[in-house]
Amino acid sequence: MQILNDDFKTLQQQVTKRQQQTANKPEIEAAVADILAAVRERGDAAVKEYEAKFDQVELDDLKVPQATIDAAYEACEPKLLDALKLAKRNITSYHEKEITHGFIDAEQPGVIRGQKVLPLAAVGLYVPGGTAAYPSTILMSAIPAKLAGVDQVVMVTPPQPKGINPAVLTAAKLAGVDAIYQVGGAQAIAALAYGTEQIPQVDKIMGPGNIFVATAKKQVFGQVDIDMIAGPSEIGIIADAGAEPDQVAADLLSQAEHDRLARPMLVTDSQALATKVAAAIEKRLQTLPREEIARASVDDQGFIAVVANLDQAFTLMNQIAPEHLEIQLPEPMTYLNQIRNAGSVFLGREASEPLGDYVAGPNHILPTAGSARFFSPLGVEAFVKRTQFVQYTKDALSNEKDAITTLARVEGLEGHARAIESRFED
Repeated sequence: MQILNDDFKTLQQQVTKRQQQTANKPEIEAAVADILAAVRERGDAAVKEYEAKFDQVELDDLKVPQATIDAAYEACEPKLLDALKLAKRNITSYHEKEITHGFIDAEQPGVIRGQKVLPLAAVGLYVPGGTAAYPSTILMSAIPAKLAGVDQVVMVTPPQPKGINPAVLTAAKLAGVDAIYQVGGAQAIAALAYGTEQIPQVDKIMGPGNIFVATAKKQVFGQVDIDMIAGPSEIGIIADAGAEPDQVAADLLSQAEHDRLARPMLVTDSQALATKVAAAIEKRLQTLPREEIARASVDDQGFIAVVANLDQAFTLMNQIAPEHLEIQLPEPMTYLNQIRNAGSVFLGREASEPLGDYVAGPNHILPTAGSARFFSPLGVEAFVKRTQFVQYTKDALSNEKDAITTLARVEGLEGHARAIESRFED
């Protein structure tokens, strides 16, 4: 893993350059646009053609039968089912605290103002397939949606030659998913955004995926809402000389194994730790089942930056705005206020990132590629919309009539002013 020892300004420039390297390519944008157009025009027929082309699976029916889901649940290994149930309890108890309600304000005589908080009618969950199965993502997506009161939660996931992973089906049943469709990639996003003969149109799409999925979500935004534009996985670690090198290396590899474009990053004020972590990474790579993927991530996307002090470490990491941020420092809670930009923060040596991936409770669908500067983790608030309302008596309107008409005429909107004045004409 490359160790960067440049001056701080150069380090900042290098970090920015590395982040820009993950930007979408024009050819991907064009390919995705073609897929979206085909699905919008031809519906299920186009979806099935793309599934045969990209996933090498011929499909007659896109919907997974309920009997198949029920059978997977009944056959689930007890140890796995217990783990999923533990995760569900913790995710539920965390996200329950996010539930908000509307309000009514009647403090001014003759004026009632307020806000209604309403759940979205239908949402679509994208669950990645391919090189790994992610039942945890289903829990992280569906549970907040159900807590928000969403009526219809549908799931799409790439088909597999031997059928969808039973763990994925089990998690979907446990989380309360209403329907499952075996379709992946940009064509799945298109189907959710526009609706097809079998797949219902939804109001919002969420869930991580590859660059084609992320690009498709970006292109359908406006037709539907999306959670965020998710890029490759990221982990940033701030550690000092007291950190355990092997544990730091293990945590970096926990995200490197996701994707060749994943970004494992360590920022430290200790050259000795940097050297030891680099060696530990190499040793651990040799026995990692997903070595080829993780090695490409480490070699091409990862880095260890050595800075002069911890203040520089936090400045640099806030610039990176990582998806996951571990603080492996003594008394880690004392540094929480120095973190401005991060998706999810893990405080202390024992708070290894996979804790958040599975059972801690906070969501693991997080902003990436620097978007933690303005995006938040997925939560209950992502599945609701707010509608505001107002009621005035004539006396209350009279009190504010002149202010309204003055502002309307300053903006050149005479019709606005006259609409108010019409209430007071003889």
